[in-house]
Amino acid sequence: MNILISGDFVIADEYANNELIDQHVVDLFQQADFRIVNLEAPLTANEPKNKILKTGPHLRMSENTILSYLKQLKVNAVTLANNHILDYGAKGLNDTFELLDKNKINYVGAGSSLSEAAKHLTLEKDGLRIAILNFCENEWSIAKPDSSGANPLNIIDNTNQIRIAKATHDKVVCIIHGGHEYYHLPSPRMQKQYRFYADNGADAIVGHHTHCIGGYEIYNDVPIIYSLGNFLFTMTSKSECSYTGLVLQLQLKVHSPISFELFPVKQSTKSFFTTLIEKEEKHNIEQDILALNKIIADESTLKLKWEEFILLRSRSYLNYLSPVFGIKNRYIQFILNYFRFNRFLLTKNSLKFFLNLMRCESHADLTKEILSRKLNS
Repeated sequence: MNILISGDFVIADEYANNELIDQHVVDLFQQADFRIVNLEAPLTANEPKNKILKTGPHLRMSENTILSYLKQLKVNAVTLANNHILDYGAKGLNDTFELLDKNKINYVGAGSSLSEAAKHLTLEKDGLRIAILNFCENEWSIAKPDSSGANPLNIIDNTNQIRIAKATHDKVVCIIHGGHEYYHLPSPRMQKQYRFYADNGADAIVGHHTHCIGGYEIYNDVPIIYSLGNFLFTMTSKSECSYTGLVLQLQLKVHSPISFELFPVKQSTKSFFTTLIEKEEKHNIEQDILALNKIIADESTLKLKWEEFILLRSRSYLNYLSPVFGIKNRYIQFILNYFRFNRFLLTKNSLKFFLNLMRCESHADLTKEILSRKLNS
């Protein structure tokens, strides 16, 4: 079996009917037995009343915009476990289910309840049965026992999902939406967790969400591709890396480890026209990936890069903890930041409580529930 998997896929309404995908990309997709893209936003009307309370932008797509491109690529299935799929609430997600069902496109990673969202997708060819599992990090899109949403990243639940799927399938492929935006490497925690999934039955692990290409490793015969980056994402970005992605081709046989090939793609910064990268530019990207792989393979170097990334993001994350961040008036916020009021607000005394609320499992359980209920009250 040959499965093609791509990263984040969003086409805004203003790009409807534009020529966005080069024929070489179309040909690559059509050579596969199954084609999977990450549908990074619900297919629903632009109804502001349906928007959920969240941080970050609300993304959506229209049926008339997206379906022609999905059909052009002959997409069989989409992954829905991502941080934007619930941006327009249960209505937006239900609209997505209906449109995908109507157009005979399978989906995995989201459902009308937590148990529905956790279900795997089965792909079959010539007696070979493959289970696709999809989960995402815990942001604003997560399903609950009695409400719709995405399948969450949870090391216990995900491991049970892998074991259940493995009992009735030849191979299990886990597609995970997670990682740090614009960071090309996994955190040490991510590597440890993804390897644990491999130890418990996952035959391949594929990541996206970071809006940039990541490296990969082969861990005990299990390929772990940490980030495919964007595939077709019609939002401008200050980071050049967001315009380059990877299309993954998995080759699966019953009694052999999964093999794979990566095909780099790029988008135009203005029209978002997506093409295959070839020749010298392809070679350069392959060399960049090999350099990332060397870091991933060396625990001390990976940790050193992680420390550098922590320093890079420290100021912004500390700002998030400050009450100043919650002030809507940007002029007042600017003045408070200019005079460094955080020196008085983020004291060691307050920071130690923040740390303990997040780090301690029992405190974190309570903190998440209390804040969630306060926001929804």
